[in-house]
Amino acid sequence: MTRLAPLALLLCALLPASWSAAQTPATTQDFGRGPVLVSAPANAAEATAMPLIVLLHGYTSSGQSIANYWGVARLVEDYGFVLAAPDGLREAGGNQNSFWNATDACCNFENNPVDDSAYLRGIIDTLMDQYAIDPDRVYVMGHSNGGFMALRMAYEHSDVLAAVVSLAGSNHLERRDPPPHAVHVLQIHGTDDETIAFQGGEIQENRYPSARGTVERWADYNGCRRPGVAREVRDLDASLPGHETGVLKFVAGCKRGGSAELWTISGGTHTPPVSESYGAQLVEWLLAHPKQR
Repeated sequence: MTRLAPLALLLCALLPASWSAAQTPATTQDFGRGPVLVSAPANAAEATAMPLIVLLHGYTSSGQSIANYWGVARLVEDYGFVLAAPDGLREAGGNQNSFWNATDACCNFENNPVDDSAYLRGIIDTLMDQYAIDPDRVYVMGHSNGGFMALRMAYEHSDVLAAVVSLAGSNHLERRDPPPHAVHVLQIHGTDDETIAFQGGEIQENRYPSARGTVERWADYNGCRRPGVAREVRDLDASLPGHETGVLKFVAGCKRGGSAELWTISGGTHTPPVSESYGAQLVEWLLAHPKQR
C-alpha cells in the first residue's frame, strides 16, 4: 500500500465544513504553527480542575473536521473539558496533504524533520498554564494518522498523559522498553479496514502492527496480565445493526494508572459512520481513566 490519500480525501469531503452553532463556540490560538481550534466551557474562568482533550485528525484531514466527525466538539459544555484540535503540517508537494510525523509507517512521506511530539506537548503545556486543567486528566485521541500520533504521545509523554484513544491507528513496530509511567490505552479498529489493516500491514514498505498486537504491546508496557477478558459490546458504527463492537480488556495486574483495551468493530471500515453516542462514549471512557500517581 502507498499513501492514504484517496480514502482520506473522501473523508474530508464527507465531513461538515464548520462547527455547529449548537455547540460551544471555538476560538483559535497560535502555538507556533498557525491557528489551532480551542474550545472551553462558558464557566472556564471559574472552573477549578477541567480535563484537557487533544484531538488529532487523520492524513489529509483537519482539526475542525475530526472534531465534527467524532461529535466531540459539541460535548465540551456538558462534560466540562477543554478541547484542542490542531492541524498537522502540510506536505510541500502534490496536494499538500496535512500529516503527523508519528511512526516510520505513517505518515511523514516526505521525511520532513518536523517534531510533532514536541509541538503537541507544547500545546498541552500552554493550555495547562492558561486554564485550570486537572493534571491527572490530560488526554489525546486521534483517527488513523492521528491515532498513530496519539500512541506515540502516550509513549513519549507518559509523565503527563493519563489515557489515549486511537481509532484505526497503530503503534510503533519495534519492541522497546516500557515508558516511565503507565498510560491507559484504547485501540478501536474495524475488521474490514482496508487502509490500516486490522491484522497489520505496511505503508511504503514500512510495517505496522495489528490492532491486537498494538493493544498487547501496551498491556505488556503497563504490566497487565494476559489473556485479556471479553466484556460488554458497544454500538459505535451507525451503519451496522445492533451492538457490533466487542470489547477486550487487559486490566488485571496492571501497574497503577495503566490498562489496555481493544474495541473491535465487526465489519467496520477505516472511517466508520459513527453512532450518535460515539463521541460521548469516548469522552466518558477517558474521564473514567485518570492518571494515578
